[in-house]
Amino acid sequence: MTAAATRLSVDRERCIGAGMCAMTAPDVFDQDPDDGLVVLLEAEPPAGGRAAARMAAGVCPSGAITVRDTLPGD
Repeated sequence: MTAAATRLSVDRERCIGAGMCAMTAPDVFDQDPDDGLVVLLEAEPPAGGRAAARMAAGVCPSGAITVRDTLPGD
């Protein structure tokens, strides 16, 4: 049985630069130093970073982070 992966995407157009993602999951998200908007560092975080990535998506006030679970080959 093959484990599912977590794939993240961000919508910089929706991002308001609150920084909750970077504070919640700093290994996965950062903020652009010029405009303060989200920067995705790890589109497919390792197992140890998935919970924090999901939490970051949940606390994003603008809903700019999408989390999708995928099977290999998706």
